[in-house]
Amino acid sequence: MPEQGRIVIAGGSGFLGTNLATHLSARGFEVVALTRRLSQHHATWRTVRWDGRTIDRWAEEIDGAAAVVNLCGRTVDCIKTPDHCDEILRSRVESTRILADAINAARTRPPVWVQMSTAHIYGDPPAVVCDESSPFGYGLAPFVGAAWEQAMQERAPSDIRKVVLRTSFVLGRRGGALRRLASLARWGLGGRIGHGRQGMSWIHEHDLNRIFERAITDPNMSGPYIASAPAPVSNAEFMKTLRRTLRRPFGAPAPAMLVRIGAHYILRTDPDLALYGRYVTPKRLINEGFTFEFPTLEPALLDLLSDPYKPLQTPEFNT
Repeated sequence: MPEQGRIVIAGGSGFLGTNLATHLSARGFEVVALTRRLSQHHATWRTVRWDGRTIDRWAEEIDGAAAVVNLCGRTVDCIKTPDHCDEILRSRVESTRILADAINAARTRPPVWVQMSTAHIYGDPPAVVCDESSPFGYGLAPFVGAAWEQAMQERAPSDIRKVVLRTSFVLGRRGGALRRLASLARWGLGGRIGHGRQGMSWIHEHDLNRIFERAITDPNMSGPYIASAPAPVSNAEFMKTLRRTLRRPFGAPAPAMLVRIGAHYILRTDPDLALYGRYVTPKRLINEGFTFEFPTLEPALLDLLSDPYKPLQTPEFNT
């Protein structure tokens, strides 16, 4: 076993999970990804099948692990039908409860559980800048986020350290929504979306991985943290910076009605994901000395879009 110990990532086959598994493997951890899909082969970590709802042989991986990371949850990039909303909620709450049951049953419990959550828990305030002390918002995402975190608090054993990362829009090289936005900008459609004043709180994938690593290894981290870069921008500013990064001087704006039609009938997703947003700031991380390698938007976009196949380095994080 590597010196750093074994990390079990529940929901480890998606964009965030594979990124984190790659990062942690490079840092010397043994990584086990719990996933519904075993078709992928990874040279540096193992995958173990689970359905997110029942305890099976996968629970043996938790016994003696250095940490459990929970990323489980159905994508919100969909049309919000009643069935989809139900699955978005259940996929998060049920998997969290089952993980807690497996941890409680382990002979040697992991000392820390790092739980994914969402910065959308604060709703969609048009101008207020939220931090960890801000009240939760109104709507599906705040309701799901609160239930997700509550499931962990109710079922997790009291003698392990628990960290919740309320994550914003993750900018990634090979996944997430950035590629879709970049494609629109390259085709001249990278103008503001709707009125353009909605907040876009974002984080570079590398900084997010570093926050997860710190949550695993720093015994002083506990409770909820906003995992977002310290410089949120408006949608209009985000799209302007994206065009400048791609050297596209013009981008046609997308009126709200056009976005609603295109998102629903062409992209088959929820237009509110683009038309609404929020400004959040990682107050606790900043106060505790975490240093972002990509604190502002343009360097982050340049790093991700200048060479889509450039591997990320994993230097020591600064505190």
